[in-house]
Amino acid sequence: MTDSLRIAPANEASWEDLQAILGERGYAAACQCQRFKIGHHEWTPATRAERAANLREQTNCGRPRARRTSGLVAYLDSEPVGWCAVEPRTAYGRLLRTRGWRKGRDEDPEDDTVWAVTCFITRTGYRRRGVTYALARAAVGFARERGARAIEGYPMITEPLKEITWGELHVGSHWAFADAGFTEVGRPSLRRVVMRIDFAPAPGPTSIDEHGTNPCSRTHATAREERHG
Repeated sequence: MTDSLRIAPANEASWEDLQAILGERGYAAACQCQRFKIGHHEWTPATRAERAANLREQTNCGRPRARRTSGLVAYLDSEPVGWCAVEPRTAYGRLLRTRGWRKGRDEDPEDDTVWAVTCFITRTGYRRRGVTYALARAAVGFARERGARAIEGYPMITEPLKEITWGELHVGSHWAFADAGFTEVGRPSLRRVVMRIDFAPAPGPTSIDEHGTNPCSRTHATAREERHG
């Protein structure tokens, strides 16, 4: 089914489509993808309407010319079926204040070139069809195209035939991240891992080889010839 999915930045989706994915009841509808955004003291008393208003502003739904959004929406034909939250890690205030994901790693938490995937939601009736896997793969390209030097997630460790409640699995399974090319870089708890992709660094200063050409340019030209030849 994943071959027939179309995945778009959330600002290119309508607000009604995103709300159809979140649903009217349950954890996703109540949270409105705000758990990692705001602190516990702000999150607990906030109403669903207030959280929804925050999400609408963050996604810029219905504004295709907006320069920023906070996630991706998956469509099966014309039906909205999945959501993935992905943006610079610095956008998640509550996450930054949580030390577990940094365990054993020495990295500036304020580095906004590191992006994070924090949430997956698949619409009721479309689960177990690979929507999360497709969104995880799309998130990688989405972040890289927007200048990320790395992307990471904080999924649950899942085991075959062992049930995990859906509410816990909103962060994704480690299988979905592994399928998208992420590798484990930390294990803050027995049930949670940190998985990450570090993108290739940008080319350094231009250099000239013995042939009087820039070797990077020649490599890129060769690659283009191989793709189109």
